[in-house]
Amino acid sequence: MKGPAGQPRLIDVATEAGVSIATASRALSGTPGVSAVMADRVREVATELGYVANLHARSLASGSTATVGLVVHEIGDPYFSEIASGVLGVAAREGRTVQICHTGRDPDVELQQVRQLVANRVGAILVAGSGFVDAAVEAPVRQELERFAEGGGRVAVIGRHHLGVDSVLPDNTGGGRAAAEHLLALGHRRIVVVAGSTSLTTVADRLEGVHAALRAAGLDVASVPVVQAAFTRAGGREAVRRVLDEHPGTTALLALNDDMAIGCLSELRHAGVAVPEQVSVTGFDDVAVAGDLSPGLTTVRLPMSEMGARALALALKEPSRRPRRHRVASELVVRGSTGPAADDRPPA
Repeated sequence: MKGPAGQPRLIDVATEAGVSIATASRALSGTPGVSAVMADRVREVATELGYVANLHARSLASGSTATVGLVVHEIGDPYFSEIASGVLGVAAREGRTVQICHTGRDPDVELQQVRQLVANRVGAILVAGSGFVDAAVEAPVRQELERFAEGGGRVAVIGRHHLGVDSVLPDNTGGGRAAAEHLLALGHRRIVVVAGSTSLTTVADRLEGVHAALRAAGLDVASVPVVQAAFTRAGGREAVRRVLDEHPGTTALLALNDDMAIGCLSELRHAGVAVPEQVSVTGFDDVAVAGDLSPGLTTVRLPMSEMGARALALALKEPSRRPRRHRVASELVVRGSTGPAADDRPPA
């Protein structure tokens, strides 16, 4: 017998799959105790019957829902939208919904958002984006997440954090080094780094890689200015205005994310500065639009969708005694926004 409006019920799924209601429920919710083969069979039957889990009933029974909370810094940044796509893909396969929160890189807002997610009884929380260099800044969120995990909640993060949980760690330091080595190989010495706040671990790690490349080339790190602005397109535009005013003669801008790099390209075009003939520009992340710009953006590629998928997969696994670390490689992608330093170009 079907439920209201002919909708199949959990008992219908269990009967068709030849299992108990409890086994069907565990299989559909991802709870341990069901073999992978049996879980796949139950999910297949549920799909065939058109069964949709009653999340409200599940939350009353278990104290949490099948909702995943995803905390991002900038919802308009393609970096986070691509991470979200990976999270959504895994969530769809696992029969879970995703609630996305935006913090604007404000630790107080991040704490509020995490508390709201806990109050909404989400089953898992993912924190995407940079942590903060000062562990004390993250201490309140860490305490909140520890209480959440003690109550059965699952947690994973993307990026370097001081939260003591499972994490997906992109190679930010190696990527920063690769971008700097590329510019140095092109003969650039008057380089300016365009960065977000160095209080963010992502910025600090990428900058560490840049500095390692400079030192290896025998250059004084202090001779390469770091212009800090918002880690956004608007921040990139602001940074270029400052570079043109304060550092004339600059031949290369090394932006520490693609959002800032795109802002740099926009402002250089507005100022009549040719890229890469006068100034080369590099980014970091390789967002989907990077290859469609004119010129295409030279950048460091991170598999952002895969990172989101890995983070949710980690969160849905049985907790381990020690936090798990999944490291993700970076790759330099050379496009048209970089070329030889102006001083090194052959005469026309």
